[in-house]
Amino acid sequence: MKTLKTRSLMFLLLTLTGVSLMLPPDALAQKAGIESLRQTGMAFRAVAKKVSPAVVFIKVEKEVEAKQGGNPFNSPFGEEFFRRFFGQPPQQNPHQQPRQQPKHRSMGQGSGFILSPDGYIMTNNHVVEGADRVTVTLLDGREYKADIIGTDPPTDVAIIKIDETDLPFLRTSDSDKLEMGDWVLAFGNPFGLSHTLTAGIVSAKGRSGMGLNEYENFIQTDAAINPGNSGGPLVDLDGKVVGMNTAIFSRSGGYMGIGFAIPINMAQRIREQLIKSGNVTRGRLGVYIQDMTPDLAESFDLERGDGILVAQVMEDSPAAEAGLKQGDLILKLNGKKVGKVADFRNKISFTLPDTKVKLLILRNGKQKTITAKISRLETDKNGRPAATSKLSKIGLSLQELTNDLADKFDYQGQSGVLVTAVDPGSAADRAGIKRGDLIQEINRAAVKTPADVRQAVEQNRRSSLLLLVRQGEATRYLAIKLDE
Repeated sequence: MKTLKTRSLMFLLLTLTGVSLMLPPDALAQKAGIESLRQTGMAFRAVAKKVSPAVVFIKVEKEVEAKQGGNPFNSPFGEEFFRRFFGQPPQQNPHQQPRQQPKHRSMGQGSGFILSPDGYIMTNNHVVEGADRVTVTLLDGREYKADIIGTDPPTDVAIIKIDETDLPFLRTSDSDKLEMGDWVLAFGNPFGLSHTLTAGIVSAKGRSGMGLNEYENFIQTDAAINPGNSGGPLVDLDGKVVGMNTAIFSRSGGYMGIGFAIPINMAQRIREQLIKSGNVTRGRLGVYIQDMTPDLAESFDLERGDGILVAQVMEDSPAAEAGLKQGDLILKLNGKKVGKVADFRNKISFTLPDTKVKLLILRNGKQKTITAKISRLETDKNGRPAATSKLSKIGLSLQELTNDLADKFDYQGQSGVLVTAVDPGSAADRAGIKRGDLIQEINRAAVKTPADVRQAVEQNRRSSLLLLVRQGEATRYLAIKLDE
């Protein structure tokens, strides 16, 4: 009697919960699994309904020189999209004489997202760079002409604005709190397919040295990102923005499970300055630094490889005035442990001029705290350091050859660009380039400024760069192999 009563209660309970008593255990597990997936889908659906109205489709027009043979990709996205997503365009004949080409209207497209009800929109600089006309289309079909408020090429952030009020907008979350494995959703317009959602997880944080931007601190995700997604939001399960989709890694020309997004905390700092003044002011400490590797730690008689090594202190810089010296190991910045070089560099650059920072350093086995007053970093029209330049793609830091530097390195009467630092293990390092070398030519063309070198690298269509380098009194050719 007790057994019968117990079974009756179990039948009633299972019936009330919607689970059939007739299903075998494996079928019950399958049903539970399907229900779990259904709940996940409903969560994604809710986020999509919340986020999509504030995601915009961006179309740009600009006048460019027509290239002989036309666009080899026969695509509306333009060469810049394919350079960032698929590598360089097909190699052209190096012996072919360039000739003046007629200009034509070029069309491009990307994504963006509204950050305030009065029409401020965040997107990537490479989406709107050089555009003569920017058009924004909302989910409901409304179309607006947008004004470019400001751009920051070193971080690839741009702010545009449409003349409208009471718009749907997205709130932001703290991207520093993201952890590997967190669910994220990528919104955008891949290949022109309007308002698309893909889901994935955070694969890694703090990715740098990718050679995409001057200042890098990417969120890596496996959420599918493709051309046209650039500038779209990466959001968490609450529908809050944690990053801005920027690029993918691909060897085949297609999506390979690795996408990169700019952390929203970093982008927001840029946004505030662009809206306020149209440009970005950065801080300068005046040092060349490198990560402390285990081998370097052993050479400096250190048990651990923590900290950032000071490779060079620039004259008349905040670092020099504070007493920082070559060979010092920076352990903490304002009481917090320093991470990698890229993270430290980003924090200094976002520190406003005249701000005092405290550095805990290790010198000759003893810890010491010094205070440095950050100065303003002088930049060119593109926001990059005016006197120096970092080329992460090949691992070089460069500086113009001044008279003082020519005397110091015995390059009187010479012209070229001075190598101030070489990243260990980089393509430049493998090619044999050293600090103090003078780069005089790239691909048989003379270079005189860091901007010349950057342009030569960006325009290169080969698998290597041919450099004429002066080392002391001797010159020789060196080849830097790319994409190794």
